[in-house]
Amino acid sequence: MTKTLLLLPGDGIGPEVTAVARRVAGRLIAQGLALQVEDALFGGAAIDAEGAPISDETIARAKAADAVLMGAVGGPAWVDQPFDNRPEAGLLKLRAAMNVYANLRPARCFAALADASSLKRIFVEGLDIMFVRELTGGVYFGEPRGIETLENGERRGVNTHVYTSSEIRRVARAAFELARTRKNEVVSAEKGNVMEAGLLWRAEVQALRDAEYPDIKLSHMLADNMAMQLVKNPRQFDLILTDNLFGDILSDQAAMLTGSLGMLPSAAIGAAGKPGLYEPIHGSAPDTAGRGVANPSAAILSFAMALRYSLGRADLADRVEAAVSAALDAGARTPDLGGTMSTAAMGDAVLAKLG
Repeated sequence: MTKTLLLLPGDGIGPEVTAVARRVAGRLIAQGLALQVEDALFGGAAIDAEGAPISDETIARAKAADAVLMGAVGGPAWVDQPFDNRPEAGLLKLRAAMNVYANLRPARCFAALADASSLKRIFVEGLDIMFVRELTGGVYFGEPRGIETLENGERRGVNTHVYTSSEIRRVARAAFELARTRKNEVVSAEKGNVMEAGLLWRAEVQALRDAEYPDIKLSHMLADNMAMQLVKNPRQFDLILTDNLFGDILSDQAAMLTGSLGMLPSAAIGAAGKPGLYEPIHGSAPDTAGRGVANPSAAILSFAMALRYSLGRADLADRVEAAVSAALDAGARTPDLGGTMSTAAMGDAVLAKLG
């Protein structure tokens, strides 16, 4: 049966890098992959054309697809939009509508890029960390929230960090299941020393492990200590489970250990059989947009994650990932990696290795 991939190119370099991912998908389709690729407006581009960062129709199409691959959202053109109509608000709305509560963010250092990391090669060579970040709860979604004016004239900003046991357990279950395909090890990060929600997080993760996953080695670490350990000895970690806020921060920190944000994909998944949302983590990079020099590798690797987790073709995911690795081994480099290749040329290099 033919499956559907919905492309949401978005803003900035998003259209440039997703165009290369589309070429990779096209090559696999030509070789027999039963996949239909569609696209829709998203982010600032949708605000300009439709008045909102994502339309109800696009959300419906995303929920009906087998996988969604987005580029990036946001940029200086939309900074004056009302807070709830900014491009980023559209992304949060899409995540909530798709109920993609588990964010998978790999931090892998390709062998050819070990010297491009901000740390010495001895610390990052062979690095392969998977973050499982809760994506639809916590401080980014908690209520009450907002900015209010107090009686004395001061203004106060309020955000609520809140989790229920079911929200914690479902993302922890995703982490434990994924750990069984890796090294059977999970480190869970929170701030239970100062946050009640962190205490609940630790207790629920431990209880689920004890009840259903006794084969998994589980340890707990305070999030600030983990930030230090990621710089001190990142290879001690295999799979890291975090809430929404700490996962956002810690996975970006780990990303820079790999050499470039332009190399890092992500997946957001929910219940089995429901579509996943895939995206490079580099953002819209407005200072780079339009120059044709953005690194498309993260978008290509995000497509590979879609093949693996939503489209049922782990074999093709392996091929795509191997093609990116082989292109890097052969010296393919965009400017973020110290080279001079254009976005299109980097795509050509990967396609040449894909065959």
